[in-house]
Amino acid sequence: MHYSLARAGLEARVLMSGGRECGGRSGGDRPAAPARVGGRQVGVAASMLLGCGSASHTRGALVLASSGGGGGGAGSGARVCSGTGSGRVARRRGPGRGPGTRHGAAEGRRRGAGAAATAAERRVPDPAERAGEAAGALPRHLQLYQGVYHLRGLILGAQDRAGRHQLPVSGTPPTPTPPRPAPTTARELFLALGPRDPDPLLNPFFSFGLLNSNSFTVIRDDAFAGLFHLEYLFIEGNKIETISRNAFRGLRDLTHLSLANNHIKALPRDVFSDLDSLIELDLRGNKFECDCKAKWLYLWLKMTNSTVSDVLCIGPPEYQEKKLNDVTSFDYECTTTDFVVHQTLPYQSVSVDTFSSKNDVYVAIAQPSMENCMVLEWDHIEMNFRSYDNITGQSIVGCKAILIDDQVFVVVAQLFGGSHIYKYDESWTKFVKFQDIEVSRISKPNDIELFQIDDEKFFVIADSSKAGLSTVYKWNSKGFYSYQSLHEWFRDTDAEFVDIDGKSHLILSSRSQVPIILQWNKSSKKFVPHSDIPNMEDVLAVKSFRMQSSLYLSLTRFIGDSRVMRWNNKQFVEVQALPSRGAMTLQPFSFKDNHYLALGSDYTFSQIYQWDKEKQLFVKFKEIYVQAPRSFTAVSTDRRDFFFASSFKGKTKIFEHIIVDLSL
Repeated sequence: MHYSLARAGLEARVLMSGGRECGGRSGGDRPAAPARVGGRQVGVAASMLLGCGSASHTRGALVLASSGGGGGGAGSGARVCSGTGSGRVARRRGPGRGPGTRHGAAEGRRRGAGAAATAAERRVPDPAERAGEAAGALPRHLQLYQGVYHLRGLILGAQDRAGRHQLPVSGTPPTPTPPRPAPTTARELFLALGPRDPDPLLNPFFSFGLLNSNSFTVIRDDAFAGLFHLEYLFIEGNKIETISRNAFRGLRDLTHLSLANNHIKALPRDVFSDLDSLIELDLRGNKFECDCKAKWLYLWLKMTNSTVSDVLCIGPPEYQEKKLNDVTSFDYECTTTDFVVHQTLPYQSVSVDTFSSKNDVYVAIAQPSMENCMVLEWDHIEMNFRSYDNITGQSIVGCKAILIDDQVFVVVAQLFGGSHIYKYDESWTKFVKFQDIEVSRISKPNDIELFQIDDEKFFVIADSSKAGLSTVYKWNSKGFYSYQSLHEWFRDTDAEFVDIDGKSHLILSSRSQVPIILQWNKSSKKFVPHSDIPNMEDVLAVKSFRMQSSLYLSLTRFIGDSRVMRWNNKQFVEVQALPSRGAMTLQPFSFKDNHYLALGSDYTFSQIYQWDKEKQLFVKFKEIYVQAPRSFTAVSTDRRDFFFASSFKGKTKIFEHIIVDLSL
């Protein structure tokens, strides 16, 4: 009587990893003798489970395959192995499971010789066997023999297993085993083949596994734990959709792995990392999503020494029906960026400026409420910004660093008490007052802009009072002196130096008129009125930036929409309008090829926009919360990028710009 794995939808089959078939020919032309139970032939698979058959010089192998095919039947009786002996296999199985001594092995060989000859004469190939062999379903050296699910438990019971599985009376079929749920994972599939306590198939000596045409969908972590010497594993024709990252952990001897003809669309990163001996990998018959999740596999295919079948893509549309190896690049598509809070400074501020000196990075922060200009230094060990020096004053609204040769100056603009210039004194390792700025010209400073024309250093202070004058100052090797007063009564809020078509310009913003553009006259070496930006009243600040060699301006408006404009070789034309009610700053900044705009609002969350190359527009990227932001400043150090968000009513925040790999 034949007992298959119908309840599990499977059958246990055992194959010799050396290529010889148990129950076939094991040496010369002499066929190996099958095992017998109660005088009946039980098939070579059962012989393997018992340690019977001509297997003394080969290693066992676990094979899990679909139902069907010929094989031996199972009878009943008290005798377990007839006509065979295998000391080697039996010793692996442990005491009490077979002839595990040298005498037992020798005795088995003597008995097996006679039984094998008899079996060779009696055995007539089954027609189904011949048809299967002719069909070539598997290579000849991988042809399988059917095992017996219930018989395995009976045989173990016959080997003094404390009476747990008793052989039935001769001629009586075994009691049917209650139905078990169909296994859904590889681990369950293995465990479905026998009793719960020590599983003789799950031992380190099995080297071949075949899990074909089943219905399980998941291979979880450590599904093959304990099979340290497994060399061949074929998991084909199933419905596998998910494979855990550590599914094949511990299979360091595995040389051949097939996952063909499943429903796999993606594999977890480094799922093959433990397969040190892998020679061949078959992924045919799966349709992979060749998106960011496949990036690691794309890179692994480029580096591995294993032979891997073609990996076909089902998507995205541009890669459909193409090979994964033909994908051009994942670099741009599989990375994005983000801004995360790196450090919070427990004080208010209105402006931030950065400078570098002797390979160190510094930041100068204006703190009007604390009457300080705080200088921070990047700490290469602690990886944060720490206090370096503190310049005191009265209602400081701006700190601007100027580097001339090896000297570092800081222009400190104050609302009261006049503005001053400080110089770093190395002997004192601090900033000391270097020069005063005329009170008569600067009454209410609002912005400081540094620039250079023909190797000469300048800075301009925009004055926002009716009584003040926006003034340009020039370096004369001994100090800075007043060089040019720009215009009166316009209440300038911002000054921006910009190079337009190779010529130097200043753009002055004012709440009382549209922004005006001044051009540097090379003859008089003065700025003269040139043009304006029409229809843009009430602009608080103008900032210039470049993308792909094109010149752009960002214009901040407190009421109405802020604007992004581009120079078209004749004038600035509008590119985009950004809703900005309550905005005090619209700051452009870039990190490598990523271009951003930070829009700070007093009424709502601040917005970070990112430039979209396809749309040629800035799109919303991230919201950040900063109370009453007044400036955003990009700072780079130690291959890390940051931007400072000053806050007039809350804490100053330092955000780090990070690269996020979407393929992880």
